Amino acid sequence: MIRELEHFSYENRLRDLGLFNLEKRSLQGDLIEAFQYLKGVYRKAVEGLFITLCSDRTRGNSFQLKESRFRLDIRQNFLTMRVVKHWNRLPRDVVDASSLEVFKSGLDGSLSNLV
Repeated sequence: MIRELEHFSYENRLRDLGLFNLEKRSLQGDLIEAFQYLKGVYRKAVEGLFITLCSDRTRGNSFQLKESRFRLDIRQNFLTMRVVKHWNRLPRDVVDASSLEVFKSGLDGSLSNLV
């Protein structure tokens, strides 16, 4: 614990340190994993983990993911289900990033508006 911040609330401490809350940090990690998978970083990845819809007619980014429907409620906790809604709301320049570092910096800027 940092001595100067011990009397502040959780939200104020995070703001002073320039950090996101746990929900946003978890989402940030999930989106980074999805980016790495979609860019082909994982060599032994399972084909067809995400269903992509590449179209220039969509608003936002041109690399949309399709949301699948399942009968079981437990599927909503899988990475493929958690990421789709937030991925589709990312701006075009973040999704079309050339490297992971560019994606991370763009994600930090746009993550404050996502959740």
